[in-house]
Amino acid sequence: MLFKIKIEDINDIDWNYFWKEGLKEKGNLGVNKNWDKAAEPYEKLNAKDDYTDKLINNLILDKSDSLLDIGAGEGSVSIPLSEKVKNITAVDSSKKMIELFDKRIREKSINNIETIEMDISDINLDSIGHKDIVLASRSINSFPEMEDLLINLNEIANKYVFITFFGPNNWRMEKEFYNFIDKNYTDHPSYVLLLNLLEQIGIYANVINLDVGPVRTYDDIDEAMVNGKWKLDNYSDKEKGQLHEFLSKTLQVDSKTKKLFNPLDKPDWVLIWWKKEDQMEI
Repeated sequence: MLFKIKIEDINDIDWNYFWKEGLKEKGNLGVNKNWDKAAEPYEKLNAKDDYTDKLINNLILDKSDSLLDIGAGEGSVSIPLSEKVKNITAVDSSKKMIELFDKRIREKSINNIETIEMDISDINLDSIGHKDIVLASRSINSFPEMEDLLINLNEIANKYVFITFFGPNNWRMEKEFYNFIDKNYTDHPSYVLLLNLLEQIGIYANVINLDVGPVRTYDDIDEAMVNGKWKLDNYSDKEKGQLHEFLSKTLQVDSKTKKLFNPLDKPDWVLIWWKKEDQMEI
């Protein structure tokens, strides 16, 4: 049944409410993930695509800038950025990620990065202070209190805020699998909802499709199940068997490398950014 709702003023829509409800329906991806456990293979997974290069090429930076990297992980973005800015404050909630990050800093003799173990919900102007650039790279897709966070990031930034979110095609292969097993798929809240929320709090944001590549490749079906995007803990034993069957039918063999791949199995990220001055009175 379809319902028609008459809205007198678009500003009456509570976009923050719809964001939280969307995450609740989806199951808050990543919020309860054990990032300490995921820390070890994270760097290897990141190295399989050109996300970092695409991201950095679209940032507006100056050698005199201070930068805050939120959800910095093991340093895959902060470390190459350290050559492009004056200093970096890298924050992550995972103790293991910070340990790996600190190890990489020591190995590379980097002296302009400070790492801090801190939950995203604790990041604000009082705890961090002002930074020229604020970057949240692939780290806040599933943060529930989005309105408060965006306001805090905007307050911290002197110049620019850059955030990456899931793009519209990020879950195409998962949707294909759910269709294969005749199971209803719940979409993650769209980044478009975030754009509406930003406008509602007085921020005009820009959007860039990062066009990240290449397509992921695997040696065999088992590797595709473990190292792909599949959250196996969410599947029953029967569904894991169905996933194995699905991948066996949908993965193709590269004639040159003999690796398995699927054209849909490609990361999709959008960069949302704004200049601190590009705001309106609300």
